[in-house]
Amino acid sequence: MRSMDKSFEGIVLEGSSRTVPHLLVAAAHIYSPHIAITDGQKSVVYRDLPSLASAAALKLQKLGVAPDDRVMVIAENSFELLELLLGAAWLGAILVPVNPTSRAGQLRYLVESTEPRIILIDESVQARWSASDDQEYLEFSTQLIPTTFDFSEVSETEIESVLSKSEPGSTLAILFTSGTTGKPKGVMCPNGQFVRWGEVVGKILKMSPGEVAQTTLPLFHTNALNALMQCLVHGSTFYLAPRFSVSQFWPRIVDSQATITYLLGAMVTMLTAAPPSALDRAHQLRIALAPGTPPKILEEFERRFGVRLMEAHGMTETNAAIGPLQDEQRLGFMGKVLDGFDAKVIDFDGNQVPDGEPGQLLLSTTTPHAFASGYWRLPEESAKAMVNDWFYTGDRVVCEAGWYRFVDRIKDVIRRRGENISAWEVEQALQSLDSVTSAAVVPVPSELGEDEVMAFIIPAGTIPDPVLLLDACANLLPHFAVPRYVEFVSELPLTETGKVRKVELRERGVGVDTWDAQRVGYVAKR
Repeated sequence: MRSMDKSFEGIVLEGSSRTVPHLLVAAAHIYSPHIAITDGQKSVVYRDLPSLASAAALKLQKLGVAPDDRVMVIAENSFELLELLLGAAWLGAILVPVNPTSRAGQLRYLVESTEPRIILIDESVQARWSASDDQEYLEFSTQLIPTTFDFSEVSETEIESVLSKSEPGSTLAILFTSGTTGKPKGVMCPNGQFVRWGEVVGKILKMSPGEVAQTTLPLFHTNALNALMQCLVHGSTFYLAPRFSVSQFWPRIVDSQATITYLLGAMVTMLTAAPPSALDRAHQLRIALAPGTPPKILEEFERRFGVRLMEAHGMTETNAAIGPLQDEQRLGFMGKVLDGFDAKVIDFDGNQVPDGEPGQLLLSTTTPHAFASGYWRLPEESAKAMVNDWFYTGDRVVCEAGWYRFVDRIKDVIRRRGENISAWEVEQALQSLDSVTSAAVVPVPSELGEDEVMAFIIPAGTIPDPVLLLDACANLLPHFAVPRYVEFVSELPLTETGKVRKVELRERGVGVDTWDAQRVGYVAKR
């Protein structure tokens, strides 16, 4: 059922044993004395994981939770939230972690969608709701998260019973997508998917027993939850740190003695833009998973901090199907197709495109239950996303000799005067300029129909002359892709995982502070 494979350097679970409860029992046996989980205050060693999961499951049962019931948790990151995840896995219930900053209207949608047996909140959420003028919060019947899970050694009889009922295809968590382009969908993530995340990404990061993997990312997001799975498979310590802060990032990395971490979105850019510090090299961090980092920033970060940044492609609905093969990376590319997965690139008619031409990325897997099972109570959306065992990612990519390069989200394609423009490529051009720290590009309505290109820009210091900025852009882009509208901002609206909330920027659109190239008679160089 389980073994240590020297070539894989981690636990191997096969067939029906590819579940989180099986993983907990295997890890307790193999990595017994090592610290499994800590937040710097509380810790649990590997040998006690089954007992901890059993105690948390018993607590949930006393709260009226049964197998397949949904347990909604609205809370900041905490050790207790991780205990609830393990308890739900042990019991066969379904955890629904929710962004604690969600507004009442958003919560109503999530509650009505999932119909949880119980809603658990932490004290910070309770205090925020109590101080809010929004009376709709009072509609939700909630309880505080239990703060203690007293446990004693779990019996072999209970372990055998739990393992016999645990199935790789059973849903362990419903994770709601960020909703950057519309209403969030609940992704049904099965046990087998969590195990596969742990195997694949742990291998990419070359994790091993005794290492410390620290995350500041939220536990309502797949990245943080699967960082835990990577540790469980490979025997590393999962260190749950407070929310990301530029000023506190390196002190916390040093204090935790972390060798591995996880960075998303603007995090790498913000850390690179921070003033030099004595801690820039005074740490043990060796590697970070940092998908989507602009090449210029990636090189600068690695040179300054001595930390290797790893690219990969992963979605809540899929897995790490594309990444560095045999530790090989190519700047500006996500990687190659990894073992156990397949990929192809198609055009709008469903035909595979030639090498070097952009198209939609489709992914498949040969490992049962390595992908999500679909969207919660959205059968039509699920059927559109997975067709004949191929998942339609919605990402536009280019494949060059087996290497995959991200272009943009299909929904980020801007149609301007008959030309298709990649918002991502315009952003990369802008962000390559010394005068720009960060940029987000969105379509806005044109008087002629179709779209105009609008760029929201965080300047690097003094606000640059828009004409000089667009002249520089015109040297990097086709003339039709150069933005018409430019607005300088101090910050961009971000999700909790560092993605730009483009739906907000599109709704905001052209305003009184927006610079309009057409109004001043600017024409991009050809």
